[in-house]
Amino acid sequence: MNTTQTGATLAACAIAIAILGIQLRKWWVGGRAWKDLLHTVQGFITGALGTACAGGLLGWLAGCTRQVANGGGGKAVTGVTGADSSAPIATGSIGQLSEEGGVVVFLVAVLLFVTYKAVGKDEKGKLLGAMAAGFILCATAGVAGMLHGLPELVNGLGLSGRNILERNT
Repeated sequence: MNTTQTGATLAACAIAIAILGIQLRKWWVGGRAWKDLLHTVQGFITGALGTACAGGLLGWLAGCTRQVANGGGGKAVTGVTGADSSAPIATGSIGQLSEEGGVVVFLVAVLLFVTYKAVGKDEKGKLLGAMAAGFILCATAGVAGMLHGLPELVNGLGLSGRNILERNT
């Protein structure tokens, strides 16, 4: 089953927005130190980049996360409101990764894994929750459109790294 092409429903988007809203509320009432947003931002960016992966572990996780959120979100919204919200949202793509961009995303994923292993339970929840929100929201046309330059940035960073390694400055 190709889960990388799974779109998001309105209910899944509601779940993603709720996750981010809870994290942002904790940050807002907790003193608003920018460093306290680091794990949320790191998780969301990793999730966003996961939607640009044509396959591999990140692409598979992105699709599976949307499938689970579509089903669970639909039940949650219907259970709370009685209204059906399982209609799909218009899908979009933030773009494609080059070979060099893929290496950068690999390094970002490794950094996320190392960070996950090093932090406490609350920070682990922030990382995974924000990554799930990125997987969900960045598959929608609106959010993907807003972040369309992200793969270009990552591809450019990777190309610069390659040029440094090859001494092509």
